[in-house]
Amino acid sequence: MDTKRCVFCDKIVPVKQKADYYSFIGCLCAPGESYKLRADSYELYASLSHQTKHLLFPIVSAYIRELIDCEEPVSLTFEDLETIRSSPRVPVTIEAKADKLLQYFRRQAKGPNETVVIRQLGDHYNLTYSPNLQELVHIIEKLRDEQLLERTGASFKLTEKGWQEAEAKAEGKRLMPCAVIVPGLEEKRKEWSMTIFPKLQQCGYIPSMIEYSKLNKVGDSAFQTIAESKLLVADLSGDCADIYFAAGYALGQEVPVLISVQRSEAERLAIKSSQMRPIVWEQTEELADKLQQRLLNV
Repeated sequence: MDTKRCVFCDKIVPVKQKADYYSFIGCLCAPGESYKLRADSYELYASLSHQTKHLLFPIVSAYIRELIDCEEPVSLTFEDLETIRSSPRVPVTIEAKADKLLQYFRRQAKGPNETVVIRQLGDHYNLTYSPNLQELVHIIEKLRDEQLLERTGASFKLTEKGWQEAEAKAEGKRLMPCAVIVPGLEEKRKEWSMTIFPKLQQCGYIPSMIEYSKLNKVGDSAFQTIAESKLLVADLSGDCADIYFAAGYALGQEVPVLISVQRSEAERLAIKSSQMRPIVWEQTEELADKLQQRLLNV
């Protein structure tokens, strides 16, 4: 089979010619797949200035890869260059590029916490329409800091929060950040993640659990998360002096607060406030429904 250099990613790969088109197979623009380029456009692209190639070819490469990853066939001509340059698919900001990476992992995985392997990361900065590896690494670290993505070497996972964000953006919705703080054991936090979080998402929020226990007090990072949130859900069941403080801090930052407490402990709440009228519950499913009703009626 003949080989040819892909003008967009600069890799020499197998190529087939049929009629007026070349099919480039397995280059960085189409890993494991192929795309078509009209034969008379190949030299036109190759003859562009170095500056134009430097600015536009990473975008074209990313455009090809995204279309193929979305199972859309690609057949390009030289006339498509301006169309791609001005396409609404092409992200401009770092935030929009980060969204592209979230969507890529969403397409590759069946759900949150499922491993997606990316070997030789330097061959994949077109996933984010980035001009170089450094920007891709910056975007990955940004998503890790936001607890949307986990990385161990070449293995990547969308967190529960990351999957929710990707799902919401795929549906054209933008979720608001929501902090959730509950006392007690890890089992309780897991139960809330499975039962409460989906209801919060349906109401337009992307929830983030603040780690808290008797030994792990509410720290500076938690208060920063609360200040950046559009809602705090705080459960006052059990020993929770610091959670009272966190709720008060949220109110001071003008962050709306929803308080919940299990029915068996409702009478012994240390503070009763009209600003924090508690939602009383027995089962988490009941609480999930009540939270949803309260939020939808705001």
